[in-house]
Amino acid sequence: MTPDTRVPCQWRAAANFDERAHRVELLVLHYTGMQSEEAALDWLCREESRVSCHYFVFTDGRIVQTVPESLRAWHAGVSRWRGMEDLNSRSMGIEIANPGHEFGYVRFPEKQIRAVIALSRDIVERNGIQPRDVVAHSDIAPMRKQDPGELFPWWRLATAGVGIWVPPSRSVTGPVLMPGDGGEDVLALQRQLLRYGYGVEPTGRYDRQTEAAIVAFQRHFRPARIDGLADASTRKTLARLTKSLPNG
Repeated sequence: MTPDTRVPCQWRAAANFDERAHRVELLVLHYTGMQSEEAALDWLCREESRVSCHYFVFTDGRIVQTVPESLRAWHAGVSRWRGMEDLNSRSMGIEIANPGHEFGYVRFPEKQIRAVIALSRDIVERNGIQPRDVVAHSDIAPMRKQDPGELFPWWRLATAGVGIWVPPSRSVTGPVLMPGDGGEDVLALQRQLLRYGYGVEPTGRYDRQTEAAIVAFQRHFRPARIDGLADASTRKTLARLTKSLPNG
């Protein structure tokens, strides 16, 4: 089968896919979280795995397509973004080979990042995916996932026209919202997270879902310190990010 992408790519068919119920609106980036790249690709193509992706990127920059873009790959799981669900139907999924946090998380090699950028740019251009809808698996499922993690260079993608990025605000002293807090400041924080896209319910309490969303946000936009606390740096970065959106 001929790959859908315009960048150099091989083909290996995955067993798990079905029909889309929605048009493509998102690009979701993952890491494989396995020690062996070849074993990860093999697992993603096997029926018993009950998972799949559209594209797989090796550390040496090789790209393999495993599910046609017109079909629904099984990569997002239970997830939510900007009020949307069934994200498998609404997204393209790229698996990036990396052992992940469980097996010795490492930086992504330059050849791999260049390949991810080229592939992602091709996908977003052909599908009209908006910058805020280029997301991490951890963004759409913060209670369950942490990939592709804090070592993934999102700023590199944004510089190349893929996704959105604002430099993190400088750490300064000031009030910190944390688990157990409540009130209007927490509610305002939740509404900002929800405005950007995170699936947070505005409860007015700094609960587990809020902490998980802040951790996911920090992994993506403030990776120097990931602690789940809404300090001044985190809150200012989030405010600048939401302000950069259309009608921000």
